[in-house]
Amino acid sequence: MRSKLAPMKKFVGTLRNHEDLLMNYFKAGKLYNSGIVEGLNLRINLCMRKAYGYRSFDLLQTFLYHTLGDLLEPKFTHRFC
Repeated sequence: MRSKLAPMKKFVGTLRNHEDLLMNYFKAGKLYNSGIVEGLNLRINLCMRKAYGYRSFDLLQTFLYHTLGDLLEPKFTHRFC
């Protein structure tokens, strides 16, 4: 805060406002990482690309449940060639 540069003062102010949240990272001791969340996000985005032609969000949601939850897929009454 002793700097005469306004951007530096703003940056230090931001660090001070979020000090508790920043210190939680060091208190956790690297027990948690964002790898699980990133992997889930990747799989969801892949499902959304595959489901591009679906006409409603409900169908996309069902597709996500089946893909991410490893649910059984229903048997169709007819075959596609």
